Amino acid sequence: MLERLADTPEMRRLSDIGMHCGCEYSGVPFYKRASKYTRLTHSIGAAKIVWRFTKDLKQAAAGMLHDIATPVFAHTIDFLDNDYLDQESTESKTAELIENSASIVSLLGEYGISADDVSDYKRYPIADNDTPMLSADRLEYTLGNAYTVFHPPLEQIREIYDDLTVAVNERGCDELCFRTVRIAEDFVRISLRNSNFFVSKEDRFLMQYLADAIRGAISAGALTRDDLFTTETEVIEKLKGSGGSSALWNEYTRITAVAESDNEMRDRYCVRVTEKKRHIDPLVRVPPQNSTEYEEKRVSELNGELKMRIDEFLRMSFDRWLYAE
Repeated sequence: MLERLADTPEMRRLSDIGMHCGCEYSGVPFYKRASKYTRLTHSIGAAKIVWRFTKDLKQAAAGMLHDIATPVFAHTIDFLDNDYLDQESTESKTAELIENSASIVSLLGEYGISADDVSDYKRYPIADNDTPMLSADRLEYTLGNAYTVFHPPLEQIREIYDDLTVAVNERGCDELCFRTVRIAEDFVRISLRNSNFFVSKEDRFLMQYLADAIRGAISAGALTRDDLFTTETEVIEKLKGSGGSSALWNEYTRITAVAESDNEMRDRYCVRVTEKKRHIDPLVRVPPQNSTEYEEKRVSELNGELKMRIDEFLRMSFDRWLYAE
């Protein structure tokens, strides 16, 4: 069923929605070196992870469909909607898109699954849970982003994935959990590298710039809100076809570096913008000193250096002004 869900028109659209939120269309070399990574790839991966650890089609289908409402340039549209801290402004369309898809509703029905069963994957803790816990969604984009951007050895990705199991966490909920402390620590290091990448000055500046360019294009009538739920190829063509929008898009593609300043640069586009801080502090099974039974602890409880790095990340300030060099 999962393969058939991935092949519905609504899901195929996600093959033209990137995971890097439009930053890959800029001229910044860091993004240009990244391999292609789409929301469809992410959705399929999340669904397969959920299936591996639950063997529940309902939960796996919810994992597959969780990003069906993702607009072009993904979280850049959260910047457009001034929702860059929660990054949930577009999720309200998920249930609507599922319920209005005859092909998805019919396919789900073959397996006794309703649209309501899969329209909110947050009800399934293996599929999604709150930061800093580890879920299928968070695992997939952490390993997927690391592999496509930082290119760690595939053997390390396999080792991390194969070490996972399911445990009951301190909240009484199921959660993905590591069996081996060293591997859990390696995962946190990868996660922290991603976390810093997701809030880098380049990431924040480019997403805000692109959001403002889209806002201008909508105001000028070159784009509509409905266009944001088509594909990136279609939207880029519309941006290129409109005078003012075309100039802004061309300028965006030529940005190669982003600089910081304590003061606003009034002679150019300059923004001061914050962003959602994503981090993971996963569970890992450890044997108690005076018992043969295992218990689960957060990596930050076991590794002082990683706790310090997590805390430093969470204290990071976004109070400087950003501009294109």
